[in-house]
Amino acid sequence: MNEMNEEVFNLEAIEKTFTTYKRGQMFDGVVVIKREDGCIFNIGGKNDAFLPKSEVENYQSLKIGDRFKVIILNSKNDEGMLEVSKKQADNQIIATQNAHKLKLGSKATFVITSVNPDKYLSKMGEFIIEVPSNEMSVQIRDSRKAIGKQFEGIVTEIDKNEKKIVVSIKMLESQIKQNIEEMFWRSIFINKIVSGKVKKILDYGAFVTVNGVDCFIHISNLSHQRIENPSEVIKEGEEYTFKVIEVDRENKKVALSLKALQESPKLKILKELKVGEIHQGEVVKILKFGALIKLENSLIGLLHIKNATNENNKQIYEIVKLDEKINVEILEINIEEERIAFKLVNKIS
Repeated sequence: MNEMNEEVFNLEAIEKTFTTYKRGQMFDGVVVIKREDGCIFNIGGKNDAFLPKSEVENYQSLKIGDRFKVIILNSKNDEGMLEVSKKQADNQIIATQNAHKLKLGSKATFVITSVNPDKYLSKMGEFIIEVPSNEMSVQIRDSRKAIGKQFEGIVTEIDKNEKKIVVSIKMLESQIKQNIEEMFWRSIFINKIVSGKVKKILDYGAFVTVNGVDCFIHISNLSHQRIENPSEVIKEGEEYTFKVIEVDRENKKVALSLKALQESPKLKILKELKVGEIHQGEVVKILKFGALIKLENSLIGLLHIKNATNENNKQIYEIVKLDEKINVEILEINIEEERIAFKLVNKIS
């Protein structure tokens, strides 16, 4: 082959090399010209590439002859040169290095870029990340909504020859849920105040999610007032503050109360009363050791036999009768236990 033919052959080879350049490809090259706005970067083709000044972290120290990798952004700019990015190449190199560091069972963070019928795809540098459809997050109902979102999963398979990593998001979610539940059962106790979201309302109560664990609140623990349905007090999807009233660790059950955090009508009335006050009441029940007295404000308290007479041998039914009207003095008010004690003053004729 003569020199002319050899030169033509080389030009054709160069031209062929150039036509294979595609957006996203990475090439190694060298700085051949340095300008104010950027440098001319040769990557071994017919035309040189242009690397903007903003792509180099310390552009002042850049020298002609420096070699590094770039990624092609566009086939040609206004000057007829390839547009390239050093920053994207650096990021891809780091991502590839991170992919090489991954091991079976380790966590990988990535963004879903596309979806196939049987898997979700992403990239980590030169590696392809695959998430089988049955290993996707249980929160994803529509596969299209996963595109562009960041996920974290457990590495279940690595093929460095094929540059492929298989990840399970569902497995990580299961581990996280288990850890949350273990922490919940270690920290839950009766009388603890917790915040929970109403998950589902039933006729007789509601399921409430507290730190990822389902608890239950009975309709009787929602309000001091009588209600026909829990939806009169709470709504699905809303968060409320509850008090823990029962913990069954063996059967994994927790009972909550909203009523326990509210002031009862009885307590409100108790706070308005004072020891030593005289009130009119009615005997509503006879007990072995005394009688229950209902005041005009509907509050019921105890008249003990010792506070009804000074005679030791007397029985309470000998002193007061059922439905009888009497005047009583307030002897004791127990706010915490919502109890009140009376002393008999006199009967009302």
